[in-house]
Amino acid sequence: MRLSLVVTTFERPDALGAVLASALAQRQRPDELLVADDGSGPATRAVIERAAAAAPVPLRHLRQPHEGFRLTRLRNLAIAAATGDYLVFVDGDMLLHPQFVADHRRLARPGRYTQGVRLLLDAQLSGQLVAEPGRLPGALSRGVGGLRRLYALHAPALQPALARLGNGFVALKGCNQGFWRADLVAVNGFDEQIVGWGPEDKELCARLGHAGVQRQTLLAGGIAWHLHHPPASRARRAANEQVLARCLALRSTRCAQG
Repeated sequence: MRLSLVVTTFERPDALGAVLASALAQRQRPDELLVADDGSGPATRAVIERAAAAAPVPLRHLRQPHEGFRLTRLRNLAIAAATGDYLVFVDGDMLLHPQFVADHRRLARPGRYTQGVRLLLDAQLSGQLVAEPGRLPGALSRGVGGLRRLYALHAPALQPALARLGNGFVALKGCNQGFWRADLVAVNGFDEQIVGWGPEDKELCARLGHAGVQRQTLLAGGIAWHLHHPPASRARRAANEQVLARCLALRSTRCAQG
């Protein structure tokens, strides 16, 4: 199985540098690394070029012009460009545990997609980690949020047994998800009607569920730490929620604008 790791980013080169450092330090490497960039400037390009020069795997920079928050289109560009059978998506502010890729690869099952977890970091710890690419927090580090510290447990033997347990309490979040590329193509990828912050992850997963692709949750592994940032604008939330509502009502398996 070829695995493509997709990192999405926009104008946060310092965080991206730390994220790529964690991606390139994986003990089991992805087969390719795609950085999908929503029209960032020269500083982001420089970070990607430095990482590509040192990368032990192919690293490609995919870029679209910045015309507002178009994450759905950006992810669809990555789906189209990926050569892997299995795609793992993370945001450009997610630091990856050294076994992150190995855990996703281990749990990949036909007919299922995987939801991973995230541990929230406060602003102070985030600043320290961004300033020291390659450094990762521990479960007891000051600045790691609340009960989610439990997500830092790494126990590969438990991952298959816990795969259904987490479905009931781990929210769907596109910042850490794995899919078979064929399943994404079958449902026509992300719905590009969703522009701006909104439930693009939930809408995609609803269509996959309607098509018979079941969810599983990666617990005791697939660990990723979420660097702090101000919340995105919710101006488009109501319109985007309507796209999800229609999908659920019609039990859609494909989107028209994907």
